[in-house]
Amino acid sequence: MKRVRVIVRGRVQGVFFRASCAREARARRLAGWIRNRADGAVEAAFEGLDQDVDEMLAWCREGPDHAVVEALEVSVESTTGEPGFEVRG
Repeated sequence: MKRVRVIVRGRVQGVFFRASCAREARARRLAGWIRNRADGAVEAAFEGLDQDVDEMLAWCREGPDHAVVEALEVSVESTTGEPGFEVRG
């Protein structure tokens, strides 16, 4: 099990990034959250099995159609046991 926090930069707001990411995370049974940031980036936390988190990170490097991911910052965090995955503001 592992948990990571990511900041995705580029054209990632207004392109259904949060909704698409939440669907992908839930399909992988990951816990965590995703939200838009005031600086135009998207921030998320993913927690789950190592392989599933790694697959989610690979997805974030591409994003949904119409997104243009320019950078992905990843930091490792301690697991929290958070239930489910939610879209935040």
